[in-house]
Amino acid sequence: MAPYSVSKAGVICFTKTLAKEVLDCGIRVNCVAPALVDTPILQGMDQDRVDFLTAKIPLGRLGRPQEVATTILFLVSDEPTFTTGQCFDVRGGRATY
Repeated sequence: MAPYSVSKAGVICFTKTLAKEVLDCGIRVNCVAPALVDTPILQGMDQDRVDFLTAKIPLGRLGRPQEVATTILFLVSDEPTFTTGQCFDVRGGRATY
């Protein structure tokens, strides 16, 4: 899990740094960090592993692709004009970093 965690932390730090660097250009930079989402990639995982990871999500279930998509849709809209350099957790209450 160390390489996975380090890469996720790198994306979050990169997001925060880039957001500051392009601020004067009127560009907002944010990232989305989903938990386990019910997608075909789970078919390649052992069900015991999926169940173990799902049990760690406080809402008690997998995320749905549309839940991640609505967060992204919000971020690319004209609404969050004062939001930049943020990591949006779409994780059902679980943080892994």
